[in-house]
Amino acid sequence: MTQVAFITGASRGIGRETALAFARAGFDVAISARTVQEGEPSAHRLCDAQGVPLAGSLDSTAAQIRALGREALVVPMDLLDSASVVAAGQAVLAAFGRIDVLVNNAIYQGNDLNASFMALQPQTLERVFKGYVLAPMLLTQRVLAAMLEQGSGVVINVTSGAGEGDPPVAAVDGGWGYAYGAGKAAVSRVSGVLAAELGGQGIRAFTLNPGVVSTDALKATIGERGVLALRNGIAPPQVPAQVMVWLATAEQAPRFQRRTIAAQAFALEHAIVADWRTEVIV
Repeated sequence: MTQVAFITGASRGIGRETALAFARAGFDVAISARTVQEGEPSAHRLCDAQGVPLAGSLDSTAAQIRALGREALVVPMDLLDSASVVAAGQAVLAAFGRIDVLVNNAIYQGNDLNASFMALQPQTLERVFKGYVLAPMLLTQRVLAAMLEQGSGVVINVTSGAGEGDPPVAAVDGGWGYAYGAGKAAVSRVSGVLAAELGGQGIRAFTLNPGVVSTDALKATIGERGVLALRNGIAPPQVPAQVMVWLATAEQAPRFQRRTIAAQAFALEHAIVADWRTEVIV
């Protein structure tokens, strides 16, 4: 039986590369995000420094998955719309009948996400709560119900160093703000709870910190100066993507639960990818 991976936030960046990595590993893949077709307008869409919406869409990711010979299911989902989140989980299960791996990668990424503390508006925190706490909980609950019925499943929650430590510089200088840090701190707490409560029922849950990854979204949210400030470790998105496939498939992976896995160091330590650090990252 072909296994199914459901990757959220798969229109670009880490999510897209993770979807492709699972397809290469033989999975059929369901993908979700707000942007289905290239250039589609949406509220809070992330833009570059010139105000141009970032490229990427579910349709383009799906085409790449199908080119690899795997089935792709496009599922529109807006983290700020709880009904669409629940509907997305139901749509994947209706189409495939099972979900073997859920990767909670999607986050709210509006341009207000890294506002400085004194400039932070209540509505931003409300969106962060919906996008980082409520939506992943609703989706994971729905998927876990099916995983428990089938007796197995893997949940991977993608966190960030912002949820586990202080910024290297102020938000105005390219560091992260309170809203983003608070959102990712919530993400960091999910997998340990799932492992403790459901580990005896065939559920495995992991927390993955990709580290600094060279994506357009990173540059749009913290700017080129922020990227330079964080360059003590930077990798292409294929690195965390391949680590997630390893966590979902490797026999020895379960022992790495109940901790935050630093994807870049982990990838090198376990020879999951070739060393990329001599390459030029743009």
